[in-house]
Amino acid sequence: NHIRSSLSVGEKFNSLLDCLKYNRAREGLIKRRGFNPMIVTEFTPIAALAGGALIGGAAVLLMATTGRIAGVSGYVARLLPPYLDGLFYVRLAFVAGLMLAPLLFAIVMGVSVAHDITSNRLALIVGGLLVGLGTVMGGGCTSGHGVCGLARISRRSLAATLIFMTAGIVTVFIMRHTIGG
Repeated sequence: NHIRSSLSVGEKFNSLLDCLKYNRAREGLIKRRGFNPMIVTEFTPIAALAGGALIGGAAVLLMATTGRIAGVSGYVARLLPPYLDGLFYVRLAFVAGLMLAPLLFAIVMGVSVAHDITSNRLALIVGGLLVGLGTVMGGGCTSGHGVCGLARISRRSLAATLIFMTAGIVTVFIMRHTIGG
């Protein structure tokens, strides 16, 4: 069954043209005044709450069953030799689950999960190296410090999370408003 709209094809087309004209006029006005257009990110509070609950629940389950913190950077780093503790397959399953979950979601829900990466390759490489360096220097990543460390009321994790968030906010501001990207 198709849902019929009260608008005719011609009216829909004219409405689309009006939207495009408005956006072009708005972009021209913004550029003439020297402002970069604001990039709007979709915010879905219910999905965010559900995702946060799933991440928190998974972290608690991992802590309860293995006694380990769900720090993604630690799990990824310990996939490489030397294998000291016999938990290679646990780590592999954890990381594989992180990568396969969007695919499973897309299949079950019948939607596509697409990411649009607009930065240039050099920026992605430099950013990845800086994140890796920061993870090593900070003794963990946002999942270890921000989720598990804050839940344990760790002052070190609070400091690390504040630094991560501040660096992220400053980086986004610089990339979007000065360098552009």
